[in-house]
Amino acid sequence: MSTVLIPLPSRDFDPTETGVPWRVLRAQGHRVVFATPDGRQGEADPKMVTGLGLGVLAPLLRADSAGRGAYLEMTQSPEFRKPVSYAEIVAADFDALLLPGGHAPGMRPYLESALLQAIVAEFFAQEKPVGAICHGVLLAARSRNKQGKSVLYGHKTTALTKAMELTAWMLTRLYLGDYYRTYPVTVEDEVRSALADSHDFIAGPMPMRRDRATRPDGFVVRDGNYLSARWPGDAHRFASAFAAMLAQRQSRAA
Repeated sequence: MSTVLIPLPSRDFDPTETGVPWRVLRAQGHRVVFATPDGRQGEADPKMVTGLGLGVLAPLLRADSAGRGAYLEMTQSPEFRKPVSYAEIVAADFDALLLPGGHAPGMRPYLESALLQAIVAEFFAQEKPVGAICHGVLLAARSRNKQGKSVLYGHKTTALTKAMELTAWMLTRLYLGDYYRTYPVTVEDEVRSALADSHDFIAGPMPMRRDRATRPDGFVVRDGNYLSARWPGDAHRFASAFAAMLAQRQSRAA
């Protein structure tokens, strides 16, 4: 089985984009190692867990029951309770890398970490499976190879789309301000700017619902050893596709 690294910020990561992949990977026998900036247990965005502060849109915007359940189960696991620090990460010790997202302010140290960006670049250079969802794609886009280009240069990808990001922001800005705008530039615009061709960004269909374990019909884009998805509603498809990538890699190595 594979050993998968999942780096997280200290707070504000998305519970579904972390919990659902963790649950799927663990169910298939893979070992998951979490990493945080200081090696202390992280905490997901409380608004996404509880819905508090999201107003009448809470049932629509917060994590659904599957996402909340996976996150709460994950928080009880020994690997989540005892993460390593970013400084302790050695890329060669892992078989794959998974980058969750989140949009609240606590995500910025993760997205802006030069150390994590260098680690992401190592995984790409070693041609190991890398999965990124939502803002996790932004971390990948900011990671540079030895030629100084983004590791996503020449790859096809998706990420949180401009339409999705701006819709959530406009619906909530009167009472949440810029909670849904992590940066002035949208995720899609920054990711597109890192690609060889802006057409390598694939937005996919406008989502109408979240996927489920029994209906993993979310949207993902796979390009070789790289897999990307857009939002928590793609998490089950993303997790199952990532697990399939690991299985294919293992079968080739056998």
